[in-house]
Amino acid sequence: MKVPEEPCQCPDCLRFYREHDRLIREFPTLRQQQEINWAALQSFRTLCGRVLEDLQKHPNLNSSTRSEENLKTESVEKKEKSFSQVIADLENINAHLYSIEALMERVFDVKVPDEIEAKFREIAGELAPDPLNIDRLRLNRLLHQTPDLPDK
Repeated sequence: MKVPEEPCQCPDCLRFYREHDRLIREFPTLRQQQEINWAALQSFRTLCGRVLEDLQKHPNLNSSTRSEENLKTESVEKKEKSFSQVIADLENINAHLYSIEALMERVFDVKVPDEIEAKFREIAGELAPDPLNIDRLRLNRLLHQTPDLPDK
């Protein structure tokens, strides 16, 4: 399978690229990347776990809580199956998040000297330069003023 040369420009991908670059700019060292990824994983696990816990506390639309009229409709059965599927999906997500957490703990075993952290900062500046940097803004302006671009 051939990978396209140009990155996708759909709104979701563009948002991903911006977030990716922002995370590199704002957290340019190994230690900072370890910490932000750990925090993101923990917040995801906490929120997902709480939602699952809350959903499991509510009655699952069982027969004792439904009226006879509702029992006759297929929509209730579909909602019940859908609700059960959501619970199962969230349980699977939580299981995966616990597995990722166990793997992430190994990342924290790695410590690097200050010289290597400096290399991380240097490479981060190359990978995700400041989008408001005056040189980058000038370059963007020049590129958009080029007469042979298709949009002109």
